[in-house]
Amino acid sequence: MIQKLLVANRGEIARRVFATCRALGVATVAVHSDADAGAPFVAEADQAVRLPGNTPAETYLRIDLILNAARRAGADAVHPGYGFLAENAEFAAAVTDAGLTWVGPTAKAIAAMGDKMAAKALLADAGVPMLPTWTEDDQVTDFPVLVKAAAGGGGRGMRVVRDPAALATAVASARREAAAAFGDGTVFIERYVERGRHVEVQIFGDTFGTVVALGERDCSIQRRHQKIVEEAPAVLAPELRERLHAAAVAAGRAVDYVGAGTVEFLLAPDGAFFFLEMNTRLQVEHPVTEAVTGLDLVELQLLVAEGEPLPLAATPPADGHAIEVRLCAEDPAQDFRPATGTLHRFAIPGVTGEFTPTGGLRLDSGVVDGATVSVHYDSMLAKLVARAPTRAAAARALAGALARAELHGVVTNRDLLVRVLRSREFGAVEIDTGFLERHGEVFAPLLPADQVALAALAAALASAARRRAEARVLGGVPSGWRNVPAFPQVARYAGPDGEIEVRYRLDRRGGLAGWSAASDGDRHLAARRQTRRAEGADGEPTAAGQPPVVALVEAAPDLVILDVDGVRRGFRVHGVGSQVFVDGPDGATSLTQLPRFPLPTAALAAGSLLAPLPGAVARVHVDVGQRVAAGDLLLTLEAMKLEHPVLAPTDGVVTELPVPAGGQVDTGAVLAVVANPEEDPE
Repeated sequence: MIQKLLVANRGEIARRVFATCRALGVATVAVHSDADAGAPFVAEADQAVRLPGNTPAETYLRIDLILNAARRAGADAVHPGYGFLAENAEFAAAVTDAGLTWVGPTAKAIAAMGDKMAAKALLADAGVPMLPTWTEDDQVTDFPVLVKAAAGGGGRGMRVVRDPAALATAVASARREAAAAFGDGTVFIERYVERGRHVEVQIFGDTFGTVVALGERDCSIQRRHQKIVEEAPAVLAPELRERLHAAAVAAGRAVDYVGAGTVEFLLAPDGAFFFLEMNTRLQVEHPVTEAVTGLDLVELQLLVAEGEPLPLAATPPADGHAIEVRLCAEDPAQDFRPATGTLHRFAIPGVTGEFTPTGGLRLDSGVVDGATVSVHYDSMLAKLVARAPTRAAAARALAGALARAELHGVVTNRDLLVRVLRSREFGAVEIDTGFLERHGEVFAPLLPADQVALAALAAALASAARRRAEARVLGGVPSGWRNVPAFPQVARYAGPDGEIEVRYRLDRRGGLAGWSAASDGDRHLAARRQTRRAEGADGEPTAAGQPPVVALVEAAPDLVILDVDGVRRGFRVHGVGSQVFVDGPDGATSLTQLPRFPLPTAALAAGSLLAPLPGAVARVHVDVGQRVAAGDLLLTLEAMKLEHPVLAPTDGVVTELPVPAGGQVDTGAVLAVVANPEEDPE
């Protein structure tokens, strides 16, 4: 039996495996990079071994370092998690050769499925339906096509190409991204199915030849070909479900599969389905399968690795419906640009369990309050899973918990996920892999633009309450109160759409005597004197275009309750330095308090393009003095395992390229300067 398990991974998957190990009495070992030294998964392990360095290539991808860590810690088994070396046949063989128990499929099965072209040929012989596939761009006969990495997954190294002229560039870019993520730049090309659904089957095999389908998942809601919403069971006709399960089991039996694996299919609108790939590991989305089956898949992995037979021989019935979302540190409005920084608060209400099968709301998270989101790894913060008797109930519960969550310090995709779950199309199962491209409305923030002013007012009132609470003298006097109340209090914030200036006056009892707000986006929002007190508030809604009638009910440093046109609203306020995070009933926003008398700063040259996040300049595609057109690719920034193109914002001439290829940059660094063509000296 396994006594001490090393998890060759990080973040929430390491915490997930540790949770099952604690329940079973198995000791645990973490490995960690320098960047992860203070991460929760390191603290939760019984032992931890440092892997010197920060990047995956220096740490989590080093087979020699991981095996040495297992030896030093006295581990007798290794679990690969997912990502990094999880589907590396060389790693599986090295673990076995070192005399350790490998918690996963055999190296032979990993190798067979890891070469995706060979896997297609093998499984086609087993009767699994396939899409037309090419290995070279000059072989492609029809479009659109999908360029895919032959190694790894997670959407990295994938490109949809509709124009033949763009194929060569897409192939080259996919090769670079795949090499950076998986150490293998091999790619292939297959026909792209419009409006296809991504449906996958969870299989499990043991050493006695049993291969069982444990149900299927629909993972069609994707961005950049990476899943962000997954559910089980998929909404399918019973006959189609049976055929999918049979094809997945046939794929597993074709390679004598042992352990947890997932066979992924593309389901066409006409009901035909095609093999995409087989992932020889535990999947990110495995919790939804656990939620509807009651099984602990990590426990089954350990059981099979110890040589025991599977405790079930047929597909278990699904109990209810489960939906999972991947909460990521990224900005959907900026083409899902990854975000880095400190996560000052991470609080999700109503969670009933973590990391193990549970009813209700489950949270699998790699972060806690104060965690640092670095540039070295992917952007996923956590997975939130809701299980309910029906699909509609699960979607509603999940959306509600997300909407009420406090996520402070790093931009996330929370608002997008809530809008997807609440959309009519999702409720009607009108979903496919192109859902986000067709539904731009889900990218709108939950908090309407015209409500940001109220959030800024709440922030200003909370700040005033904090000052009075900290005052050493006359603490009972309202903030800013004067015998001659001619001048209002003024607070200025940088908001999501520009600067906001809030003016307000408090009467001698601390009530709101008047307020106004003006922003870059709405300079016509005029001041309106407010004399109605909260206890008598019963007003009608304010006319369109006019600021709402607001009365102050309560103001504390972390909570402000306002009566807005006769309706009470509570705003939770959390300040960290100059940053203010406001969570209200309609949505959340982040504000930065601006100084009343800002110091002069050096002006940037006109046409400066700034780094949106820390990273490395992978390639520079232009030269100083070169004339460019709007949209031309200037350089490529590499961060969080992905490539981020930097494009010319307008026609002009490149006058500066201060960072060479290979140079590291921080957020806000000048990457290039494109001068107005009228100012071109030539």
